[in-house]
Amino acid sequence: MYSAEEWEEFTTEWADCCLKGYTEIVRFSGAGDRGVDIAAFTDSKGFLGVWDGFQCKHYNDPLAPSDAKPEIGKILWYSFNGDYRVPRSYSFVAPSGIGTKLNNLLKNAAALKEDLISTWDKVCRKKITDKQEIPLEGAFLKYVESFDFSIFHGKQPLAIIEEHRSSPFHLSRFGGGFPARPPAMKPPDAIDATESRYVERLLEAYFDYVKEPIKVPNDLKKWPTLNGHFTRQREAFYHAETLRVFVRDKVEPGTFERLQDEVFSGVVDTSDDVYDDGYARVKAVIKAAQDMQLTANPIAPIAETQDRHGICHQLANEDRLKWTK
Repeated sequence: MYSAEEWEEFTTEWADCCLKGYTEIVRFSGAGDRGVDIAAFTDSKGFLGVWDGFQCKHYNDPLAPSDAKPEIGKILWYSFNGDYRVPRSYSFVAPSGIGTKLNNLLKNAAALKEDLISTWDKVCRKKITDKQEIPLEGAFLKYVESFDFSIFHGKQPLAIIEEHRSSPFHLSRFGGGFPARPPAMKPPDAIDATESRYVERLLEAYFDYVKEPIKVPNDLKKWPTLNGHFTRQREAFYHAETLRVFVRDKVEPGTFERLQDEVFSGVVDTSDDVYDDGYARVKAVIKAAQDMQLTANPIAPIAETQDRHGICHQLANEDRLKWTK
């Protein structure tokens, strides 16, 4: 169902996220790509170093030899002319896969070479470049005859999709839901540096309520209700932190931050209302986060009540929400 453009985008996404050992992966679109839609470079030398090429073919039917041979011809011609170094490997990727006839040729380098040479005039001579015909003769013929055709491969779409499962883009493209969440992290006994700001904000809110100094969390033991509330807020914060870490490599970068933004947008007006004290504001904002509809974000279906509460404290940790005015 993808367009040719979308298929290239998906293939680039797969290569960038799932293929290892490359310093850079670059997509070349449009005319003049010299037979390379996607190049994966292993060093800073680019096309003059060690690289692998990928050719995207978005056809309704599995790729046939006539679809692939002009692209192979381009690799031969442009490497012969020194436009780039011969790639270490060169793979065809197509949503309908590699047809049987082409697959057999790709798995038999000698047969592929023989077939390409014998059909050059028919399938390649006029399809390498718009500027001229490329006859297979002289030094170029000798180059082709000595070329290692085992660098050419076909990548089947199911294999790509299976590898794509490890990509943070997989859920947004294919759905299927998240795996089971791990248990939430438990708050440490001592306040960690990563939570010091929202804790400070909470203590200010409690002080605003009782009008008595509250300098450290242990001071809250004087007020069991406040002490219990504080314990629950720390649990909620670590609940949301567990969610943040859990989804980090399962969704597109920035997805959790967009969820935080959505929560912020849903509670900021509540936060700006007038309250008798900061403690009342905390409770009102947390209830607003609990009651709001979260539907636009792929994380929303697995965001539990404690996650929503905890996101409020993550926002307070970043000074985006303040309990006392």
